[in-house]
Amino acid sequence: MTTTAPECTESVAAVLPLGAAIASVGISLPEAVVANAEIAPRIGVTDEWIVRRTGIRSRRVAAPEERLVTHASHAAAAALKRAGETPEELDLVLVATATPDEVMPNAAPQVAHELGATHAGAFDIGAACTGFLSALAVGAAQIESGRVQSAVVIGADLMSRITNPQDRSTAAVFADGAGAVVLRATAQNSRIGPIVLGADGAGAEHIVVPREDGRIQMRGHETFREAVAHLSLATVQAVRAVGARLEDIDLFVYHQANGRILSAVSERLGLPLEAVVDCIGEYGNTCAATLPLALAHAESEGRLQAGHRVLLGAFGAGFTWGATVVEWDPPAVAPPTSSS
Repeated sequence: MTTTAPECTESVAAVLPLGAAIASVGISLPEAVVANAEIAPRIGVTDEWIVRRTGIRSRRVAAPEERLVTHASHAAAAALKRAGETPEELDLVLVATATPDEVMPNAAPQVAHELGATHAGAFDIGAACTGFLSALAVGAAQIESGRVQSAVVIGADLMSRITNPQDRSTAAVFADGAGAVVLRATAQNSRIGPIVLGADGAGAEHIVVPREDGRIQMRGHETFREAVAHLSLATVQAVRAVGARLEDIDLFVYHQANGRILSAVSERLGLPLEAVVDCIGEYGNTCAATLPLALAHAESEGRLQAGHRVLLGAFGAGFTWGATVVEWDPPAVAPPTSSS
């Protein structure tokens, strides 16, 4: 007997998850803390100058023997433990990074191996400082489509490896770290709203790492102007996409690129300062890692709680940018389904 199309459709719909949710966040940071006082004399400025221009007071810097894969794995393991999930249950490992340990292979397969995620697919995503948000879009879409049930999304960068210690425009800005979130299928609508992504290759020349010397070069004025404009617009678009208003958002978590950018976006949109996470002072700009680090920071301060609506926004080299609204609720896990 042949099964009719309507019966088949209803059967499939009954087992497919309806949405994706963030179940937990975990981080990993190098132990070494480098204060402005160690950098300022080298680039001919003062500690106060660095704080005034960037908002940064100190940053974490990895030792030469430390590996990005190790920090990415530790962040993911911490997130998995908090979510009560084992590596063997993972379907997908995504690593957003601009600074893998090797040009090839990608970091993600190595991270999956260190975790013991023996049944997971794994690949890297390169979108510079927008990388974590881009990886979140991929992971959420995979779950929402029913192709996977769980994923770990990692943002990890060791930016000190590509920063010229003598360059005044970058030496005090960039830093090292990793953060991860666990995504799960939910029995409800997705807790991750539409993710607005954009790009403009005409701005590519403003943040580059040439192959010749492998050091990051950045035009600060142009980057500042474009970052404020695109973060502001993407914020409005992402909030509208979930049928909300700016005043409905409990917490604004932006890429921690520069304290002045955070202030300028807040002023342009009329956001209350207490609703904008600013942890760049102690972390610096860790590129793809800044969003999960900022989420963990807000959670540790009690500012990120169940039921909160959280705006995530990022801007990076390319130029690339994006934003989304996340409902920070413990997810209702959908029943396991077999994949083929």
